[in-house]
Amino acid sequence: MGKVPKTEYEKRISNLREKMARDDTDVFIVYGDEYRRENLRYVSNYWPIFERGMLVVGADKDPVLLVSPECEHLAEEMSAWDDIRLVREVGMSYVPEEVDFSNIEFTTMENVIDWITGKKGKLKVKLSGMDAMSVVLYERIKEVLGGAKLENGDDVLYSLRLLKSPVEVEMLKRAWEICGKGYKAVLDADIIGLTEIQAAAIGEKAARDAGAEHIAFSVFASGERTNTVVGRPGEKIIKAGDMIMYAFAVQYEGYIASDEWPFVAGKKPTKEQEDFIYHLVKSEDIGVKSIKSGVVQGDIVKKIKKYFSDNGLEKYDLYPPMHGNGLSEAESPYPDENTTAQFVKGTGINFDVSLFGVPNVGSNRVEEGFIVTDNGLETLSKLISELRQEYLS
Repeated sequence: MGKVPKTEYEKRISNLREKMARDDTDVFIVYGDEYRRENLRYVSNYWPIFERGMLVVGADKDPVLLVSPECEHLAEEMSAWDDIRLVREVGMSYVPEEVDFSNIEFTTMENVIDWITGKKGKLKVKLSGMDAMSVVLYERIKEVLGGAKLENGDDVLYSLRLLKSPVEVEMLKRAWEICGKGYKAVLDADIIGLTEIQAAAIGEKAARDAGAEHIAFSVFASGERTNTVVGRPGEKIIKAGDMIMYAFAVQYEGYIASDEWPFVAGKKPTKEQEDFIYHLVKSEDIGVKSIKSGVVQGDIVKKIKKYFSDNGLEKYDLYPPMHGNGLSEAESPYPDENTTAQFVKGTGINFDVSLFGVPNVGSNRVEEGFIVTDNGLETLSKLISELRQEYLS
């Protein structure tokens, strides 16, 4: 199995520093935690558990990773950067008490900032992760920085993550290979009589066996429960003829792959179910065959919406049919029909086409991942792409 090499992180920090230099940013701080891990992992590979973390980047010295003691050894295992320092501010955020660690030598955020900047005067600082961190931590960072000019740096990280490098494409392909194995295990299983939880467990075990580092989510709903839109698997018993809405996402080296295919449990679909599935798959296929570098993103959304409208399905269309992929299950771009930006070579994109609350049928989606090329789309999700092509043939 491949890993993201340190040279990739060095390149990412170099690209970040180029942006810092353009707007005279002295320090760039990247926050992450167990849930909002993507930006911190992008620049450091570190993914905390229980605790939080921050990478502090200056103009020239190696970045400094700030962690809390419980995750110190995990950080040493994962981090692309050797300079790891312990600070109290990134400890657990969900217990009211301050944990009393024994035999631990903490540094301070003030010392780290001074070291990174050489005790420079008034600083310009960008912070990525304001929307994810607690207000207590945010206020503490402001206190540490004193009179520094503090700006939101999220757009900088999002712009860097938009186009996928060759290394990232390989990580995504591996993630989707694992995801496909998990998903197919459920498609091949006899799930009649199982609870939704038991059925979802089949896919999760197969994906873990194949090398998934994390199950990002299992959305599993059957029958009338498909109308929950993003229902977690429950204790409902699956019956023959139930519509199954199963979305499955796994994580490998930080990168997330998600698959979804509409199907009926245990027997041939009814005419209404078959028509519903056909319209989902056909509308997605129209979009898949329309994208290449240079195409206006909103135009693809319009094509799919027009297909729904032409077939009397527009009132069951809940949200736009595509979004970006990468270190999050859904990331930029997330176009709607008014988006004028063009698709660019190297952009990761998931089709995520859905219909909700169709009478006598329920709800479902079809989802698969791609990379935009000059001439079309490079498939990431072989399983779903093969199912779509076979279905429409």
